[in-house]
Amino acid sequence: MDDQPTGTARTAAGEAARTAVRAVLEGLDLPWSETRPGLFAVTLPGTAKLTTACALEVGRHGLAVRAFVARRPDENHAEVYRWLLQRNLKLRGVCFSLDAAGDIHLTGTVPLDAVTPALVDQVLGTIAETADASFNPILERGFATSIAREWAWRRSRGEPTTNLAAFAHLDPERHPPAPEDPAP
Repeated sequence: MDDQPTGTARTAAGEAARTAVRAVLEGLDLPWSETRPGLFAVTLPGTAKLTTACALEVGRHGLAVRAFVARRPDENHAEVYRWLLQRNLKLRGVCFSLDAAGDIHLTGTVPLDAVTPALVDQVLGTIAETADASFNPILERGFATSIAREWAWRRSRGEPTTNLAAFAHLDPERHPPAPEDPAP
């Protein structure tokens, strides 16, 4: 006997999943939209990463989620990717993924019959928490040179450096680079 849901059961599961997603988004008091039936966009708040754009799509067989975390690292790709893979071991329901450009996302898929308001809330919470907690470590590993330049540029122009405080350890004035060995 075939365990695959019939078209009617699949349609009912899809409608139940759309209803669950709508119910959670309506209760969160966050900006969200349904751009077409079953495709939702929500902006999740954070502290280090101030906002995280997240898409939820109810498909034929499951609910897919995708959230942008950071653009492709400028440097230390292997270190950044190793760090992401190690974090994947601790995540539930989502994982770090790369798109064709090398940008970093959180993605996941849940079977339609498993979608409940509690599960949607849990997945969105995991995405918000993971994107926020991972943002600075990703920047430290993949954009250290750019951050150091930003410190120098802002100081040279008298610009505020308040939002660089999390990266004080990358401030070239506090930690100047080691002098290079003189050429023989």
